[in-house]
Amino acid sequence: MNYFITGGAGFIGSTMAEELANNSENHITIYDNFSTGFEEFLVGLRTKKNVRIINGDLLDETKLNETIKGSEFVFHFAANADVRFGLDHPRKDLEQNTIATYNVLEAMRLNSINKIAFSSTGSVYGEAKIIPTPEDCPFPVQTSLYASSKLAGEALISSYCEGFGFAAYIFRFVSILGERYTHGHVFDFYKKLIENPKELYILGNGKQKKSYLYVGDCIKAILTVIEKANEPVNIYNLGTDEYCEVNQSVEWICAYLGLNPKLIYSGGERGWVGDNPFIFLNCSKLKGLGWKAEYTIEQAILKTVRFIENNGWIYERR
Repeated sequence: MNYFITGGAGFIGSTMAEELANNSENHITIYDNFSTGFEEFLVGLRTKKNVRIINGDLLDETKLNETIKGSEFVFHFAANADVRFGLDHPRKDLEQNTIATYNVLEAMRLNSINKIAFSSTGSVYGEAKIIPTPEDCPFPVQTSLYASSKLAGEALISSYCEGFGFAAYIFRFVSILGERYTHGHVFDFYKKLIENPKELYILGNGKQKKSYLYVGDCIKAILTVIEKANEPVNIYNLGTDEYCEVNQSVEWICAYLGLNPKLIYSGGERGWVGDNPFIFLNCSKLKGLGWKAEYTIEQAILKTVRFIENNGWIYERR
């Protein structure tokens, strides 16, 4: 199969690229503008004959249309994932998430490519009334620009499936953890504790409940759905059967580092505008395909801390 991976130098994209490249019969094109991806994540891939790496932006329609030629399946992982600071630059979510997704779909249409896997988010459920939240949960009012832009991407994809005969695999993720993780609460807490091991400032009240998934389990889940699901539009939650409070995450990280800092809270049940105080997805549909998570949330958090600890260059550059 000829695969095209947008955001292929990023956390999930580069991990998927390595998994696919292990089969020498696959051919992988990585397309990334390296705004948040890292060259270091591609070191092993650059030596493989079945991988090519393109420095390109999804807003550059000409380059995208030329580069995607000959591909058969698109993994669309590229996005602005800056949920917390979305209100500081509203146009970024529109351009990098919604318009970029439209450009990918148009490039596919023009080049007769009709299969796409899309990284959406569990944030599209907003502050859901049903917990754990299933895929067919009624959508509430959207609470973040990031979620709105992703939901618009989902809508565009489903419309292309209806209008042009595409097949789509849409994944609503919880937060993903593991090797190559470079932003989010584990990274932020680690950085703060290294800079000041005596106290830790926490957004919100520490009681926000979140679910997380290890990146290796995430990759296996995506590939399981692609192999076994066969609807024109396949929408799946990706998560685990557990969640943790922010305070528990802090406890695990501090115990690993051997620290006992004073905890200082900003207050309130939300860390920022649009922060959902309880994210817990119903993943029975995914499990029905025979998939199950191998790692617990605690194990995923500690694997992430070890990765950051052993790769100081990420800490310095972020």
